Amino acid sequence: MPEVLDAERRSDLPRAAEMTNVGLECGWGTLHFADTYETAQALAEAMRGEGPGRRDIAFYVEEPHVMLSAAPLELFLDPSHAFRLVLARYEPSERRPEGYLVRSLSNEEDAEAVNRIYAMRGMVPVRPDFFWRRRHSRAFTYLVAEDSMTGAIIGTITGIDHARAFGDPRRGTSLWCLAVDPQTRCSGVGEMLVRRLADGFKERGGSTLDLSVLHDNEHAIQLYERLGFERLAVYTLKRKNPINERLFAGPGPESELNPYARIIVDEARRRGIDVDVIDAAHGYFRLTYGGRTIRCRESLSEMTSAVAMSICDDKSVTRSIVEAAGISVPDEVEVRDAAGARAMLERHERIVVKPARGEQGRGISVGLTAEDDIEGAFERAREVCERVLVEEFVEGDDLRLVVIDHRVVAAAVRRPARIYGDGASSVRQLIETHSRRRAAATGGEASIPIDGETDRCLRAAGITLDDVIEEGREVEVRRTANLHTGGTIHDVTDHVHPALVDAAVRVSRAIDIPVVGVDLMVRSHRAGVYRFIEANERVGLANHEPQPTAQRFVDLLFPQSIPHALRQVHRHGADAGEPCPV
Repeated sequence: MPEVLDAERRSDLPRAAEMTNVGLECGWGTLHFADTYETAQALAEAMRGEGPGRRDIAFYVEEPHVMLSAAPLELFLDPSHAFRLVLARYEPSERRPEGYLVRSLSNEEDAEAVNRIYAMRGMVPVRPDFFWRRRHSRAFTYLVAEDSMTGAIIGTITGIDHARAFGDPRRGTSLWCLAVDPQTRCSGVGEMLVRRLADGFKERGGSTLDLSVLHDNEHAIQLYERLGFERLAVYTLKRKNPINERLFAGPGPESELNPYARIIVDEARRRGIDVDVIDAAHGYFRLTYGGRTIRCRESLSEMTSAVAMSICDDKSVTRSIVEAAGISVPDEVEVRDAAGARAMLERHERIVVKPARGEQGRGISVGLTAEDDIEGAFERAREVCERVLVEEFVEGDDLRLVVIDHRVVAAAVRRPARIYGDGASSVRQLIETHSRRRAAATGGEASIPIDGETDRCLRAAGITLDDVIEEGREVEVRRTANLHTGGTIHDVTDHVHPALVDAAVRVSRAIDIPVVGVDLMVRSHRAGVYRFIEANERVGLANHEPQPTAQRFVDLLFPQSIPHALRQVHRHGADAGEPCPV
């Protein structure tokens, strides 16, 4: 089998050197330049060297029927299109990034942030040290987009200079792994990353910039065509492996499931667990393994008792149960009318009005004062449930902790939807644009409604839907941090205070529930002060990638499916009050 060489070893070769059987190690897998392979059998043999958990790619396949004939049971024709940008015809843009900057990857923290974005986008991760060891590479270019306000990495792209990598006499280059954080506030990040890469390769004297993109990635294709890329008559081959299954096996019944059900089903199928979709529209499915069958609705399974579910369903009952277990809770009363809600303002400067039952943030009004429309808030809550609760408003961050089998698996700070002025668009336009972006990033699960709650937030900021706000101004357009109403989520699993972990575990034990999302209001996720808000019996595991929430959920349902080595970690690993080892 041809040796897969490191690009750094090839960079010392003469630039005009013609090489054969070229495969570049890219961290996520090997990139095989199919047009350099002497025979179809040589390429097939090289592709057989793909390791577990990797995605090798053969690009520049000119005769796919011939190449596939060498290993028809092992390889498949990727359903992607190839595009080429002729750099001599490419016109750089004078537009500059707004709210972010594009720079080279410079440290291991950048590499970890890139992997976080890869995980959000369902891409194969790369060992951080791989990026770090190639940070000064002449063959590889790693660019990241950094939010100017927060310093967070919000996008990434990889480029390969073929001449520097293996002496390509055609001086071609290629683009790989373009990915943007779906929660970013900034617009045009993907376009700016592509442009910066193209600018750099053009300055070096590169002739073309090529890429491969899945045929149904409409947004990406529109971007590339807008930049001047044209279709290229070459193809891509990949190996039939679990990572690529959806590409060669065709859509199964689970393809109609929402992201919260699909993440579990995908993990189950990776382990050989049988999946039977009962009702895709509502997220119901059945899992069977080793004679054991369990029905689920997303992360709610038959292992959750009806009693535990009823406790979570009624917020006042939940509060009573956890308070008895020593959990800190805010002051709360049930009221019959708006006057009762106003009476609560005599004890607290600000209050929360919410239905006793309900989910996804519906009917909740947060941070109300005496000047606000208490009557309207009461009516909105009563539309969801006839019983209305009024609660002391607690200042701080909304922290969600995912507890599975009485272990904290993930923790994330959730922030309400907000917009950022550009000096040209109206508030309404900004909300609608950001809402479309959140919907696209969540498979249609999230959007920002324009309703009474939105109007209240805008009034508090002294603006209306028709106003144009100055560039860079941040405006919160919801008070609740619910993801379904456009909120964003930020992983803090590695930094959450032990006291908060302990509180979440105690909540799960008090309710006696195997899987639960525990919501706390905290001054900081690094401090131990909190107030309990609610417990969610059907927590959205997909919101917490790259933390292994789906893996731990399937571990709970089918412990016999856990690989032996990991089973030893679970048996001798962290105590229940510590985050679960990943």
